[in-house]
Amino acid sequence: MDFSRFLSDDFEVKSWVNAAFRAVQQEAPGKVDAHAATLVMKLQLFIQEVNNAVEETSHQALQNMPRVLREVEVLKQEATFLKEQMILVKEDIKKFEEDTAQSMQVLVEIDRVKSRMQLAAESLQEADKWSTLSADIEETLKTQDVSVISAKLTSMQSSLAMLVDTPDYSEKCVHLEALKNRLEAMASPQIVAAFNSQSVDQAKTFVKVFTEIDRMPQLLAYYYKCHKVQLVAVWQDLCQSDLSLNRQLTELYDTLLGTWHSQLQWTTQVFKNPHEIVTVLLIQTLGALVPSIPVCLNTAMERTGQEPKLNKLLELYDATIHFAKGLEAAMLPNLKEQNLVKVMELVETVYGPYKPYQLEYGDLEEENLLIQISAVPLEHWEVIDCVQELNHSVSKLFMLASGAIDNCIKLTDGLGVCGLLKALKALFAKYTSDFTNTLQSIRKKCKLDDVLSDSLFQEDWTAFQNSVRIITTCGELLHQCGDFEQQLANRIFSTAGKYLSDSYSPCSFSGFQDTSSAEKKSSLKNPWQEYNYLLKENPSEYASLMETLYTLKEKGTSNHNLLSSSRSALSRLNQLAHHLAFDSVFLRIKQQLLLVSKMESWNSGGIGETLTDDLPNFSLTPLEYISNIGQYIMSLPLHLEPFVAQEDSALELALHAGKLPYPPEQGDELPELDNMADYWLGSIARATMQTYCEVILQIPELTVHSTKQLATDIECHVLPVYAAQRVHAMCQACWGAHQWITKGTAG
Repeated sequence: MDFSRFLSDDFEVKSWVNAAFRAVQQEAPGKVDAHAATLVMKLQLFIQEVNNAVEETSHQALQNMPRVLREVEVLKQEATFLKEQMILVKEDIKKFEEDTAQSMQVLVEIDRVKSRMQLAAESLQEADKWSTLSADIEETLKTQDVSVISAKLTSMQSSLAMLVDTPDYSEKCVHLEALKNRLEAMASPQIVAAFNSQSVDQAKTFVKVFTEIDRMPQLLAYYYKCHKVQLVAVWQDLCQSDLSLNRQLTELYDTLLGTWHSQLQWTTQVFKNPHEIVTVLLIQTLGALVPSIPVCLNTAMERTGQEPKLNKLLELYDATIHFAKGLEAAMLPNLKEQNLVKVMELVETVYGPYKPYQLEYGDLEEENLLIQISAVPLEHWEVIDCVQELNHSVSKLFMLASGAIDNCIKLTDGLGVCGLLKALKALFAKYTSDFTNTLQSIRKKCKLDDVLSDSLFQEDWTAFQNSVRIITTCGELLHQCGDFEQQLANRIFSTAGKYLSDSYSPCSFSGFQDTSSAEKKSSLKNPWQEYNYLLKENPSEYASLMETLYTLKEKGTSNHNLLSSSRSALSRLNQLAHHLAFDSVFLRIKQQLLLVSKMESWNSGGIGETLTDDLPNFSLTPLEYISNIGQYIMSLPLHLEPFVAQEDSALELALHAGKLPYPPEQGDELPELDNMADYWLGSIARATMQTYCEVILQIPELTVHSTKQLATDIECHVLPVYAAQRVHAMCQACWGAHQWITKGTAG
């Protein structure tokens, strides 16, 4: 039997008993009682063994107790003795520390005296050495051996460092500098020759010499001067040539880029920081050019005459951009080895000449766009030519606008967005003004404002057809304006979005600057991509740019109002085109209606009229004017078919965006609004009836016969025409007028 289970912490009697009987029940179900008796006997024997073991252990513990107590007492006595000994040792240590402190103080004083004596001895030695070297230096200078002279000067420099506290220290410093100057003057021809011949060995020798005498800046000055003179001479030769300024800049930049590669390879063998040295060489060269690049740019801008200055500027800027990208590509692989401060200085030196023009980009672009849009003639002698030119001008307009975006990105890298928007608004304002003037000219050519009531009636739909073409052009303007605004927003954000910090808030512009500075310090930035002329030169415009970018970021590039005023101006053009088309249709009707009040037959009496007073109404026939109007309105739907076909998306867009005069009254059922042809018919019908009522009221006097004739005109011609055209509201109005006239006759 395994009795180890009784020692378990989670022992349960029931579980143990069940487990003990489970096996017996499976093997021999009839022997459960015998198995129980066996278990009881085994447990009793085990209990007896445990009791015996406990009793034996207790007996041994009682026997060992006195010995343990004695050992504890002895241990206590030893601990007390150890405590007393520790106290004595502590007192001895304290006394030793006091004695040692006094001894150490004496030793410190002795060491200080020793150090002073050694320093004095060294000073005396260096003073003696300085005197010796000073006496020998003149003879050494006569040897013209730069290495030997530099070794002497280095020794004198070391000696002078030990003589700082001597009374004549400053005089000795002046003397040493004078000797260094003599060495430099002596070696200068050799230095220039070494740099001009690109001798690596000689250059290394001079680097070693000038490093030892702390004159490396002077040696670098010789290096810069040698190469700078050569590069400036190249520029002066270019300026005296017959080449254009663009070609001159290209040649100069190619020379500078070649110098970068060749000198970097050479300086790597000579100097410790070759990248910084070649960078400074380019900075100094660009700053020493005579005439300077800014002067050349200014002269070129003044010589443009009547041509847009921006085109010339971009042509020159292309050469600079090509040079800058070449330098960036050359520097990028070893950017970590560069002195980024010097690289940024080089970037500003390269782009600096264009900064005044970049700040004036908006004005330059506006001038450019206005000159080019003025070269697009919208006005012509013939109306059809005007219409065609208006149609052709749409693509030219948005080609200019898209080109302006390209110019902005190329010249300002997106920083000139505010100026771009200003220039685009000026472009659209000029275009809409010219478009409006052309529409007014077309009105005059079509004589839409000169309603001659005595002119012969003839149907002429040419003006209306031309007006429909103009409406289509307006629809194309609205469509392309929407697409252009989307393109503008996308390109602005994709190009200038890099200037917008993730933590920028329009509430605090200063906070944006601080965050931007922190981000720049935390990671390695490419100075060629970080150039930002606008932040320092025009903070207010930069703040406006950030607000624009923030709005595009928050609202999305598809939800914006960058050119809302221009879009509204184009909508007004569409409205003017609708009025032009409406007036071209209504002109013929109005001419006929104006005849009504001037007809002498309304108030003339005679035998003929007396004989016809008693005739029924059906014996009367409509007059010519109303027949002409009815025939004209019946032919109108044929010319409105383009409004129903919906084959031209631009026309459809313009029709839905435009509004006609004489709109339906609010509250009326307007099924005509679902069909543009019905909408036009309704507007013309309302204009006809309103004008008809006005001219009827202008008739001075109506006889009975005239009244019947007028009612006949309305009942027999106007009502059927409008019913045929399904202009229900006008049918009701005509019927009302007929009833009113009929009642007047009865009265």
